[in-house]
Amino acid sequence: MKYTLTHTSSTGSARAGTLTTDHGDIQTPIFMPVGTQATVKGLPFEAIHQLGAQIILGNTFHLYLRPGHELISKAGGLHKFTTWDKPMLTDSGGFQVYSLSGIRKITEDGVKFRSPVDGSKHFFSPESAMDIQKHLGADIIMAFDECTPYPCDYQYAKRSMHMTHRWLKRCQKHFAETPSVHDYGQILAPIVQGSTYEDLRVESAKFIADHSAEVNAIGGLSVGEPAPIMYDMTALVTEHLPREQARYLMGVGTPQNLLECIDRGIDMFDCVLPTRNARHGMLYTAEGIINIKNAKWKEDFSPIDADLDCPMSNNHSKAYLRHLFNVKEALGLHIASVHNLTFFLWLVGEARKHIIAGTFSEWKPGMVEKVGRRL
Repeated sequence: MKYTLTHTSSTGSARAGTLTTDHGDIQTPIFMPVGTQATVKGLPFEAIHQLGAQIILGNTFHLYLRPGHELISKAGGLHKFTTWDKPMLTDSGGFQVYSLSGIRKITEDGVKFRSPVDGSKHFFSPESAMDIQKHLGADIIMAFDECTPYPCDYQYAKRSMHMTHRWLKRCQKHFAETPSVHDYGQILAPIVQGSTYEDLRVESAKFIADHSAEVNAIGGLSVGEPAPIMYDMTALVTEHLPREQARYLMGVGTPQNLLECIDRGIDMFDCVLPTRNARHGMLYTAEGIINIKNAKWKEDFSPIDADLDCPMSNNHSKAYLRHLFNVKEALGLHIASVHNLTFFLWLVGEARKHIIAGTFSEWKPGMVEKVGRRL
């Protein structure tokens, strides 16, 4: 598994490259649709292939609880279990543990928590997170970390960051000393933490940089902090991460977030927003954001988005999609989800084209303005 940087922006930090895996190449910058439960909600994998996704994300925490990593391993790993034959990434479960603030306890050994499904007791450690993800079989697996909230006390953020670093060493040791479960390569990606404190972020980035991973992740952002702080922290961290390795900003974000963070040197993104907001009738387009439930679209018989290379967006009108939402027809959720994911993948694809052509810095400001306005 290898990341190859091929182009850089002459006026900023935007980059284009290729991440090679045993399940195919990933052209960066890239957006990863989120397949929490081994599915991108409501969409068959044939549709995910057709809209041009190159890699999807699975959720270790949820797949551990249901159907269980042992069952998925028996099926041959997530690729065979789901029929998705392109690259996959699994998170470590750290973010989900963070979100269970009332039913978990974090110690140096790991995290005890109760299942939100049935209340049963469980324990995640750096070692067990590696074992679970080896059985799940994603191409890229994440180190176990603690995601701190925003705002976060400085001393807590510092203690948490150092514990995440110690957990990384345990992850790497266990990953190296235990055999592969499936017959293809996996890589372990470390995660930069440090909340919104500059000195902690720099310290963590330098620590992560010393571990020579092909993918380095930035966690603990997009957890409620203002966007300008997220951008500042991202720019700061990428200054200290190796140029020759891919950078993954976890859980981000809106179209504006993607463009701004690509400009700050990020290569990979994931977020539930495209499909989650689609289910509420929010559509992203190159001209701005549409709330398809609004009455203004009742008699608009123009395509949802005539310029996007997506049959769902070209063949159906805004009036028809609004009708589907009004009558709570499941097809409406399907069309909106396919549209939004296609748009996000189109956006990062356009960013890549402009980086390669040397025009990203001229193209980005106008696109940031357009994709953020309400239509």
